[in-house]
Amino acid sequence: MDRNGLGTHAGQRREQVLITGASAGIGMELARCFAADRSTLILSARREAELQLLAAELRTKYEVEVHVLPADLADPSGVAALLSALTELGLSPDVLVNNAGFGARGHFAELAAGRIEGMLAVNVTAVTRLAHALLPSMRARRRGGILNVASTAAFQPGPYMAVYYATKAYVLSWSEALFEECRDEGVTVSALCPGPTHTEFSSVAGTDDTRLLKLGSMDAVTVARVGHAAFRAGKPLSIPGFNNRLGAFSVRFFPRALVRKLVTKLQK
Repeated sequence: MDRNGLGTHAGQRREQVLITGASAGIGMELARCFAADRSTLILSARREAELQLLAAELRTKYEVEVHVLPADLADPSGVAALLSALTELGLSPDVLVNNAGFGARGHFAELAAGRIEGMLAVNVTAVTRLAHALLPSMRARRRGGILNVASTAAFQPGPYMAVYYATKAYVLSWSEALFEECRDEGVTVSALCPGPTHTEFSSVAGTDDTRLLKLGSMDAVTVARVGHAAFRAGKPLSIPGFNNRLGAFSVRFFPRALVRKLVTKLQK
């Protein structure tokens, strides 16, 4: 199997890649990256119409096999339904891209309970359950891996987006731990930590008018390409953009009280 997942010997199947949250933004661009590798794609998100449009594009442009499996990962039954659909179709992903996720801005005490529970379900529970279900077969085949989309939010607490920042801290810590557990088993686990990015995330989270977003954001194409390249290179972590890397690593040198105050100003 070559580094792009293409079979190099007769009888080898193409790499299968499951991408959650593939209907827009970074997830959509990651789907294009893996399609360019000629991988078989399995696209999942809540919005089937958008997935079908993307699937048609990828089949035409890259001549790859694409499966569309809609799922709502905020629903307690969503992960089980997605895994069941994979089994029914005889699919066993070599690569899992945990991209689905969302945030919500506001005072923690004032956020709707359902909104908080949804963030925890999608950003933490779903990514963990999917990885736990699919990782054993990757280890048995000694190839493939998991690409988790975290955030530069993972590197510090986030007042007024407290739950979102905390969930991304979980994703980063967990990803780095899995990287070490799997590094000698032919399986890569990588965390992609983008900063502000031009996607629909900000409108859903209610962060369009924050100082953080006004400082500048990257495009989803660049972010996806950086994350895809890092995963293919077997790197445990990628942070697209010099300013994002500087910010992520410099917070460790500042007093945490100062970091909290700075993030508060950026989010308000």
